[in-house]
Amino acid sequence: MPYLQVEDLKIHYEIEGEGAPLIILHGMGNNSQSWKKQLKGLSEHYTVIAWDAPGYGKSSDPTTELKEFKQFADVLKGFIDSLQYESVTLLGHSMGSAIALDFCYRFPHMVDALIISDATRGAAALSKEANEQKLKNRLTNIETLEPKELAALRVTELLSPHPAPEVKKEAERIYSQIRPMGFRSVAYSLFHLNQMEILPRISVPTLVICGELDKVTPVSESQIFHDAIKNSTFVTIPLTGHLCYQEDPNQFNSIVLDFLTSLDKGKDAHCNALFD
Repeated sequence: MPYLQVEDLKIHYEIEGEGAPLIILHGMGNNSQSWKKQLKGLSEHYTVIAWDAPGYGKSSDPTTELKEFKQFADVLKGFIDSLQYESVTLLGHSMGSAIALDFCYRFPHMVDALIISDATRGAAALSKEANEQKLKNRLTNIETLEPKELAALRVTELLSPHPAPEVKKEAERIYSQIRPMGFRSVAYSLFHLNQMEILPRISVPTLVICGELDKVTPVSESQIFHDAIKNSTFVTIPLTGHLCYQEDPNQFNSIVLDFLTSLDKGKDAHCNALFD
């Protein structure tokens, strides 16, 4: 079980494959276990690394709640530095997309390509009153419900109307591992999240993915990211919800590979042109 020490945090991660590094960042109700189909399916071409964010999975809790995704991104930088990579491709799902975007904006030289899936605008998508109510609801839920109760409450919203039973069961199993410190840290970070000003400044090749039936961050939200980020590509995955990568991992992996392969071909063509 690999771990890295990043300042006072012990960060757990899963790693498979060889090649250029692809680092995957999970969402609010997940951890690295949710990416097993990506660890397997993408590792033939890349070194795939799925972390457990601070307060999640097998990673340690921060001593106090994190309040902004910038703090998560700072931990991510220490994590990548410890892996001794000069640059990586980032794939972030939901709240993981917010971490990836912050990192990409502040450390563009360390990002070869960016993939955001079912991305969230957090507070930027809500009225002041709705944002405050959402934070209150999240904090109340994590304080009053058992993890399994919270999983049962949330997972139905995260999937399409008719998910495969094994997908729903696995999503509930993973969500049931939620811990208060991690959940509260993300709740506060979503409450403070507004990245609209930085989106036009993202300059790396970017892929935007969204489940066609996503009820949490619908296609209209992903369209906003696509419109704001120059040089971005937008793809939806039919018949899937917010957890599109779990509901249709083969299609998700194929979209990711097609995008990254096209970038590699573009680099090769540019190099060949230089030496012609």
